[in-house]
Amino acid sequence: MAGGLLNVYWVLSLLCVLQMVETVSGARAPSAGAHISSQFPASGVSQTGVVDCREVCGLNASDRCAFVRINPDCRSDGGYLDYLEGIFCHFPARLLPLAITLYAFWLLYLFLILGVTAAKFFCPNLSAISTTLKLSHNVAPLDMSPHGVTFLAFGNGAPDIFSALVAFSDPRTAGLAFGALFGAGVLVTTVVAGGIAILRPFTAASRPFLRDIVFYMAAVLLIFTALYRGRVTLAWALGYLGFYMFYVVTVVLCTWIYQWQRRRSLVCSMPATPEMLSDSEEERVSSNTNSYDYGEEYRPLLLYPETTAQILVRALNPLDYRKWRTKPVYWRVLKVFKLPVEFLLLLTVPVMDPDKEDRNWKRPLNCLHLVISPLFLTLTLQSGAYGVYEIGGLFPVWAVVVIAGTALAAVTFFATSNSEPPRFHWLFAFLGFLTSALWINAAATEVVNILRSLGVVFRLSNTVLGLTLLAWGNSIGDVFSDFTLARQGYPRMAFSACFGGIIFNMLVGVGLGCLLQISRVHMEVKLEPDGLLVWVLAGTLGLSLVCSLVLVPLQCFQLSRVYGCCLLLLYLTFLAVALLTEFGVIHLKTV
Repeated sequence: MAGGLLNVYWVLSLLCVLQMVETVSGARAPSAGAHISSQFPASGVSQTGVVDCREVCGLNASDRCAFVRINPDCRSDGGYLDYLEGIFCHFPARLLPLAITLYAFWLLYLFLILGVTAAKFFCPNLSAISTTLKLSHNVAPLDMSPHGVTFLAFGNGAPDIFSALVAFSDPRTAGLAFGALFGAGVLVTTVVAGGIAILRPFTAASRPFLRDIVFYMAAVLLIFTALYRGRVTLAWALGYLGFYMFYVVTVVLCTWIYQWQRRRSLVCSMPATPEMLSDSEEERVSSNTNSYDYGEEYRPLLLYPETTAQILVRALNPLDYRKWRTKPVYWRVLKVFKLPVEFLLLLTVPVMDPDKEDRNWKRPLNCLHLVISPLFLTLTLQSGAYGVYEIGGLFPVWAVVVIAGTALAAVTFFATSNSEPPRFHWLFAFLGFLTSALWINAAATEVVNILRSLGVVFRLSNTVLGLTLLAWGNSIGDVFSDFTLARQGYPRMAFSACFGGIIFNMLVGVGLGCLLQISRVHMEVKLEPDGLLVWVLAGTLGLSLVCSLVLVPLQCFQLSRVYGCCLLLLYLTFLAVALLTEFGVIHLKTV
């Protein structure tokens, strides 16, 4: 139990670190005050002449470029690329379909970057940190799935959390966050849960299922209340985070009570119970949630001492030629797209693996990380604004970082050896964690900006973009991993992952996102839902949870293929209603 409470403490500490990072990297202009509660008007912001950016498509083609350049509502306060200016100023009107196609491919590639960074760099470093601090990777035996309630939930939910933080940092895109969080919730509780039941019918774990679904319903109710009130105060933002910590403590207590009861039992051999996975399942999850196995992919072919240059080349090679020859064509095609991203990540993000004998110590590459990782951090904070800042108007910050990093790398190189990791090697896990977090933050910023641009072009609300493209993109990895677990004979584990992770994403995503916005502008966040669509979204999520809460116990927790098909039908119905609502076919009558 003490270990679980330590997990809570360290998760809070990591969230505080990310809050500081996000506050610095995502600092916005005061224009966000336009959507802050009216009792705290923003100073120095003129709202005259601000027109909804989506009106640009109603103008003549010759006027669109000037409109997006002078209209404040069309400006992106973060990110590296101005997508609206690219569409309307650099592409002729007749090539608009080409521009949209290129943006769609770039969006897919950004989702690929998010997935690779989270799976192969962010999660392994997070796992290494918890191992170094002698903390359990998971709180409860049941939660030994891709979505544990602390470190693993944080690692696997990183794309969702960072997307929500970026979206909440600008009130114009807050609808993306609500759409993505609610949309992902509906997707996971219907499509994923239903797909697992169709692939392999099973008996759900009764007590953990009831516990998680009740907590998730309470979380949805809290978010729904905030939408109804139209604002989130500091107390409410802290309340969301506190409620998640209460959920973690509840899981810890339930697990401790169950293990205490199990120890008191005189039965030597017991069948697997809903609160405990079998040893085979535990072994399987341990292999799935462990850090990325660089030993398998970068194992030397010849057993002789390698030179420093050979170690560097092998460490920077993201391709295992033996695996390449045995994999199918689709895997090779996807790997070709991954190679540039993986190479850049290997070059900028150190990864520590405490399970390996050398803890993944690559002296030349790790010394190179001491130069490149701080430089990347500097050039990523606030989209590079801090990196190009000149100290005293003469010397840029990035040059200072390079000089200091080079000196530190030189000392480390000459004070260590290739064969044995140094005592301070564990610090590279923290450096890798921070660097990969900023990688995810940068990619999430571009995702939010490009989705907002597509919404302007097609005149779609941010909510519908969030519940479709953003929710699908952030959840696709979870869908495949959960379906794979179900096919391999672990449907209970996959089903439990449907709820533990989305509770974290919703409460921490909304709570931390609003807390960051409040800390920047010192005002409560005003929520402006996109009409009826948000209520349809929240209502559908609540309906799916109520149906599961009622129907699953009535079936004695037996999840059949019929139940799975009903969940899929519910999602298709929701999607049809949401799109009809977005396009005005379904609307409220005005009196």
